[in-house]
Amino acid sequence: MDLATVIGLVLSLGLVAAAIVTGGSPVVFISVPSLLIVVGGTIGATMVNYPLDKILGTVGVLKKTFFSSLESPADIIEKFMDYANRARREGILSLEPVIKQLDDFYLRKGLQLTVDGLEPQTIQEILETEIAYLEARHEVGAEISATLGMFAPAMGMIGTVIGLVQMLQTMDDPSSIGPAMAVALITTFYGAVLANLVFNPMAGKLKTRSKEEVLLKEMVMQGILSISKGENPRIIEEKLSSFLPPRDRKQEVG
Repeated sequence: MDLATVIGLVLSLGLVAAAIVTGGSPVVFISVPSLLIVVGGTIGATMVNYPLDKILGTVGVLKKTFFSSLESPADIIEKFMDYANRARREGILSLEPVIKQLDDFYLRKGLQLTVDGLEPQTIQEILETEIAYLEARHEVGAEISATLGMFAPAMGMIGTVIGLVQMLQTMDDPSSIGPAMAVALITTFYGAVLANLVFNPMAGKLKTRSKEEVLLKEMVMQGILSISKGENPRIIEEKLSSFLPPRDRKQEVG
């Protein structure tokens, strides 16, 4: 669970809710027509903008904003030191039993290509293609989230126009002016909240998560290529430690 995302949402939405409660009855901020316009309109416009399979595939990507299962760089270095030492002592084929126990598809694929005896250049091309498609999937997810953030305020403005039109049509009935004006203002409020507290921050978090995951994949690729070239474990350790911030290298690798 990504605590930053959870705490951020709870804090931002909670403070908005607290401001509403302290200013009066929160019931006045509940409007079904406004929700239908903003939520329904935002989702509908996004579905027009993207193919359905892309939108459905984004659901899994959006989970990365709440759940992070990335392995630490220190654990990756430790793994590759074990793989390198084993390959050096017993030969590259000794890694075959290890491969069957791996859950990480990317790592398993890279080691299997190494055990199969492919050239390092070929292995690198295959693994770089995997990274490129990973980045593409994450980019689409972040783009769709940002698009939701773009459409939500626009739908809020549409709701505002609808409310104003309804209000102007019933100016002769003072009792109807209030509800129509409420719809006009609350739809703008809903759109602004969804865009600035939910969709746009999620798009930013997805971009950050994508960069972190790509960096770890590149680190794994470097380890795999080094093993395929038969490099000394100490050299492999130095290469992988270069992916760490300088302040962490002695602590995690030393």
